[in-house]
Amino acid sequence: MAEHSWRNVAARVDRTLGDGLERRVASHHRRRLAGLGWSEALAPGPGDWAAGSPPPRQGNSLELLVDGETALPRFAEALLAARSEVTIAGWEVTPEFALTRSGARLVLCDVLAELAERMPVRVLLWAGAPLPVFRPWRADVLATRRKLTADTRIRVALDSRERPLHTHHEKLIVIDGELAFVGGIDLTDDPLDRFDSSDHPYRRVRGWHDVACELRGPVVGDVAAHIALRWRQVTGETLPAVHPAEAGDVRAQLVSTIPEHHYAGAPNGSFRILESYLRAIRGARRFIYLENQFLWAPEIVAALRDKLLHPPSPDFRLVALLPSKAHSGEDDTQGQLGVLAEADRDGRHFLACTIYARSADVTAAPVYVHAKVGIVDDDWLTVGSANLNDHSLFNDTEVNVVTRDPDLARAARIRLWSEHLEAPAHELRGDPVELIDARWRPIATAQQARRETGEAMTHRLARLPHVSKRLRRLLGPLDGVVVDG
Repeated sequence: MAEHSWRNVAARVDRTLGDGLERRVASHHRRRLAGLGWSEALAPGPGDWAAGSPPPRQGNSLELLVDGETALPRFAEALLAARSEVTIAGWEVTPEFALTRSGARLVLCDVLAELAERMPVRVLLWAGAPLPVFRPWRADVLATRRKLTADTRIRVALDSRERPLHTHHEKLIVIDGELAFVGGIDLTDDPLDRFDSSDHPYRRVRGWHDVACELRGPVVGDVAAHIALRWRQVTGETLPAVHPAEAGDVRAQLVSTIPEHHYAGAPNGSFRILESYLRAIRGARRFIYLENQFLWAPEIVAALRDKLLHPPSPDFRLVALLPSKAHSGEDDTQGQLGVLAEADRDGRHFLACTIYARSADVTAAPVYVHAKVGIVDDDWLTVGSANLNDHSLFNDTEVNVVTRDPDLARAARIRLWSEHLEAPAHELRGDPVELIDARWRPIATAQQARRETGEAMTHRLARLPHVSKRLRRLLGPLDGVVVDG
């Protein structure tokens, strides 16, 4: 009896602390954005697209590139075909990183050095952490610049205009002003190798699931303009604007996070990734599917919680694919999963999952979910570099692309679900809600039960245990209080 009473008291304290701190962080975000003229990012008005510039562009093509084995050789192919210029903006690169692994290995620094003999090659990197609290450190990035520029004509600029304890996190490539790659795939093997296949075979190191997209058409001009804004601030050089011709029938919008007071071209910052997600979540009718490294931004969790408390239809579903253990922020995300699980009163609307690599003779190993993808109602699709945490939505530089193309969104869902459910695409063309109930939930639940009893997994998808303790959600909001100016 005494133990039960103590647990009840601890639960009440836990809830009070968690709710109170989260309200404080959300209030801080509201005041900050209101002072910058960005209140609409938290309370979007009517309309399907983020307000302001750049607007959605017509006439694009977008191809989803899932996992490194698909995406990285495509990067290499496009680089080798470059005719006039190459620009890369990244969180971190490894000069010796191999873009291809079969036949002749194409190494990043060799490819860029050869191109730089014939055309401008620009690489814009985060300058690294000024204090050795997280990687890459400034000394590491300086060493990277030396390796890339030694005896080459590659131009490398290091952007140190970050908010304290934040980064430049976007992953962008623009080639010839006509082709762009946007997504979550870094050209590095730090801390783990990004080159993994969609079969996710067991590796001695952890597997890696990631997504990028290839863009052609007018939206590429917006990718180039975003890099140019940062390049000018860091180097003083103004890059010419590019105006690609139409290349397809997809309407797409580039959205970004840019912290305020860092770039002359965006003095009040940009918070359009947050706005885009909130528009899509609040407008969702039947299902929301998220793949992300983190899920603890208070504004996003609040919008998702509201959907679960007041589902727009009896068959509404929310599915999140997350790492089994994030490199940082694990407690933040798991605490928020407890909040969402609690809001799902009948246990039918919400499911959190992760994936593992299997082998006949070893215990299943986690596959790190690094993708940043959102799909809503087979209508809205976003792919980019933004995680669903305060860093990506308020404080780091990030870039996502958004479309409202039902054919494209549906194809992206089928491609990703085919991988995770290990099922052929033709079996996944039916109603998404029925597939969640008939495939996702039974497989994920059964595989988690097998893991808990020590049995070998028969599928790579498993349920991610929810954490009901609210106290564990303190770390994310507390991080926001400490490092969000």
